[in-house]
Parts: sequence; structure tokens; C-alpha cells
Amino acid sequence: MAAVPSLFADNIVQFARLLRAAGLRLGPSAVLEALSALQFLDLSSRQQVQAGLRAVLCHRGEDLQLFDQAFGLFFDGTKALPREPETIQKKSPPLPDPLLRRVTEALFGSSTRPVEQQPPEEIDCALTWSAGRALRRRDFADMSAEELREAQRIIAELRFAIEPRPTRRTRPARVGQLFDFRRTLHKSLRSHGESLLPFFREKREEPPPLCILCDVSGSMARYTEMLLRFAHTLMVQRRRVECFLLGTELHRVTRLLRGRDIDDALRRCSAQVSDFAGGTRLATGLHEFNCEWSRRVLTGGAWLLLISDGLDRDDRYDLGKEAARLHRSTRRLTWCNPLLGFDGFAPLAQGIRALLPHVDDFRPVHNLDSLADLAAALSNGPTPLHGRALSATVSAAKSENQPHEKGGPRRAECGTAFSRKRGSS
Repeated sequence: MAAVPSLFADNIVQFARLLRAAGLRLGPSAVLEALSALQFLDLSSRQQVQAGLRAVLCHRGEDLQLFDQAFGLFFDGTKALPREPETIQKKSPPLPDPLLRRVTEALFGSSTRPVEQQPPEEIDCALTWSAGRALRRRDFADMSAEELREAQRIIAELRFAIEPRPTRRTRPARVGQLFDFRRTLHKSLRSHGESLLPFFREKREEPPPLCILCDVSGSMARYTEMLLRFAHTLMVQRRRVECFLLGTELHRVTRLLRGRDIDDALRRCSAQVSDFAGGTRLATGLHEFNCEWSRRVLTGGAWLLLISDGLDRDDRYDLGKEAARLHRSTRRLTWCNPLLGFDGFAPLAQGIRALLPHVDDFRPVHNLDSLADLAAALSNGPTPLHGRALSATVSAAKSENQPHEKGGPRRAECGTAFSRKRGSS
């Protein structure tokens, strides 16, 4: 076991700071583990050092690509980098890849990004450029590490004014249409039945229960963390919220996401859920939810929020039948798809065409504005559809009449799925 040279150890410390600034979740213990692992490796072999550091410092599948890009940019010499970020000189121009741009910004500072032109002082502030507004419209996959931290803060400040709805249970009231016979007799015992004052009850109003099914497969890796932060904010403000994760298996993470600290909650989820950024078995996950969980959590007129891109390659179960059964079990089914934020979106995938006829609402969740619109939709009830979602439903209706990959045509059922509530005339 050979000792690690002090110059190389300094570089490891600086490299860990770079990864932390680029978005990886690393603490001081990770640096100590990396230094201990390097004692068993040949430091003259670049491949061994890269493989050893990757095994110790990467805990999620989506971190591997960012680690490889950071390793290639950082270890290009033998001189340790300065400890102060202000003394780091610019070495390479920013690249269009969002991950690589995030690494270069963490390595060389914000000077690699183009400087925004400040408006003159005499211009009215109502016509000036707003950084916050531009950030709200930017896709999560295109954000830098600093922008992601700002987006996390904005998501944590979202508010959900859920409109309460009447339930079957009642509560005491001063005036109401329901006569409380039991309470009236109980109060009359104080006067031995001489006075009989009427008491009443009224319907109790509570927000409807909400269930979240979030896809955490590899195709959703760029959006998973932000969407889980959105789910955590919703669970903090509401009482009856259930959360499930869909990957190669179905995971109930309601208890894991409870608590005020979102970072601790995500850490617990990462430790228990092993298929983050893995494969997609959407039909199997919905089948398991319908058989084991729907009757437990979809009670009292519950709403269901399905967050997925709909890219399913599971042939074990019929996705359309599972979605139809899920739609019958809930009062309102909202499908949130980050792919809807792209201008050229069209329901061409077989999984998307199978899901569309069985949802009440179809919304994008690719940036902060879309999450704010979703929060308003959950608060105010049914709202007008996103324009691109409406065109997607029309395209899906047309494609339903075309032959599918597995057989003949199917009847178009999604023509009125978004224009009215389920069960209305």
C-alpha cells in the first residue's frame, strides 16, 4: 500500500470541490474514501485512477457522464490548481452540452458564460430584461449548476391553495340543514328534558387526496430530482398525499419523502430505490399499483398525478388496459410529460398513444413555469389545456385510426377525453 503524494492529494481535494460545484452530492467523507482507495491503485495509470475515483465518488447512474467529463477537463497536468476560484484562468470556451457546460462553469467560474448586456438606466424598468423570467422558461436539462440551485429554491417556495371539497363526514355547526338528533338529546339532559334546543351539523370540507406516480427511468433522469422536489413541496403543505416511484419496479416512498429537509429525503430515496435512471417498465408498474395499492390510496375522490414521458417498452401487460383501469379508480387523472415542452412533440410513441385516451389532463413539466401552472391546476380544478397538448390529442386521435405496430386499427377514444369531466354528459 503506497502513500498518495501531497500534490496528488491536493488535486483530489480540488477535484471533489469541482464535482460538488457541478451538482454531485459529495461530503468530506467522500474525499477521505477517495484518498484511501487511491492507496491501492497504480497512480501512474490514468485508467485505474479514473475507475477508482468513479467507483467511490459516483452514487447515481446519471452522475457517470458528468464525472467523466469533469475528469477529462481537470486532470490535464501535474500542477495543483489554486485554492481560490478567482485565480483560476479560463482554459476552454463553453460548450453547448448542458452537462459539459455545467462542469466548465464550476471549473473556470461564471466568466465562461456570455455576459448579459445591462439595460441603460433611462429605460423604463417595465421593458427591461428579467433574469428570473428567463430562468422560469428554461428547460431543466439545459440549466447550469447555479441555475439548478436557484430553481430548487423557487420550487421550495411554491404554494398550493387546494380548494376543499365536501365529504361524507359531518361536523357540528351553529346553523345547517342536517339536524343533530344525538347532540340535541345529550344537551337536553342538563335541564332534565325541560328545554330542547336544536343542534345542527354540516358537511365537512377537505382537500381531495392526491397520489403521485413519478417515473424515474433513464429517459427521465434530467428531470427526476426537480420533480421529486416538487412532490416534496406538495407533501409538506398537504396532509393526504401518497408518492410512488416507477422504474423497473414500483416503490412507495411516502414515508421517505416526509420531513422538512428535502436533501435528507432524497438521500433516503436513493439509498432504498435501486433502479434510479434504469429501465422503464411502465405497464408492469401500473399493473402492480392497480392490484396492490389503488384501493388503499385512491379513496375519497382522490386525484392522481402521473409523471412520465410515456416511453414504455414493456410487453408483459397492456398499457392501455392498465391506464383505463387506473382512470376508473380515480376522480381525476393528470398526466405530466416533460416531452410536451418540445416544439416538435407528436404522440408517435406507442406508449404515449396508449395513455392519452385515458387521462383527464395532459401537461408539460419541463421548466419552472410549467410547474407553476401545474400547481395552479391542482389548486383551482380543471383548467384549459396547454395548446400543444390539445394538438397532441388531435394527432393521437388520428393515429388511433391508423394500423399499429402490433395489429389492426383501434377506435379513436380520446376526442373528448380532455374537453369534459369523466362521467359528465
